[in-house]
Amino acid sequence: MQNTKTDYFTKEQEQTARFAKALGHPVRIAILQLLNSQSCCYHGDMAEELPIAKSTLSQHLNELKDAGLIQGTITPPTVKYCINRENWIIAKTLIDDLLR
Repeated sequence: MQNTKTDYFTKEQEQTARFAKALGHPVRIAILQLLNSQSCCYHGDMAEELPIAKSTLSQHLNELKDAGLIQGTITPPTVKYCINRENWIIAKTLIDDLLR
């Protein structure tokens, strides 16, 4: 049986890369800083805080959500986003280990 390229990388390396990709845009860093400075933030509020279109904001929020760094609660007509504290701790640990 042949090994695939993914067999050479640990779960931690793959997860670190996923978090790093999600952190790879200044808008996403700003979103995380905004969310981390409070318990939760509504999508509409962030659109007023950040100088980007709501559609662009949605794309960045989706990337952060897909990486597991944030979580959202849909309560029509709003979506409430918060830091996913469990994954936030994992990301901090993995990135700290990488930069050591």
